[in-house]
Amino acid sequence: QVQLVESGGGLVQPGGSLRLSCAVSRVSISSFAMAWFRQAPGKERQFVTGISWSGATAYYADSVKGRFTMSRDNAKNAVYLQMNSLKPEDTAVYYCAAKFGSSWSRRADEYDYWGQGTQVTVSS
Repeated sequence: QVQLVESGGGLVQPGGSLRLSCAVSRVSISSFAMAWFRQAPGKERQFVTGISWSGATAYYADSVKGRFTMSRDNAKNAVYLQMNSLKPEDTAVYYCAAKFGSSWSRRADEYDYWGQGTQVTVSS
């Protein structure tokens, strides 16, 4: 079955950086739009960023715009999330998601596959 495995989370101080990776197996991501969501304790899962299947277009939630950058490498079957200038409010479990087709969506229920998540904690 299709597997998405996130890595790269951890504890970082405010203002620091982390790079998350999502490795996908058993399916080619070139047929999928990809996205990152996050979920903080007691809150709903929140869209962070999405990228089209070619990587030509990406969209960012206002809360991360200018600080986070999503990229994809279809040859490596992986996507990445570079997070800079991290804030305590970025603390959450970050999930990678795949949606069959060319366009990303902000709706979690439109995604076909999900990873298990990786914890990001921003604290001094």
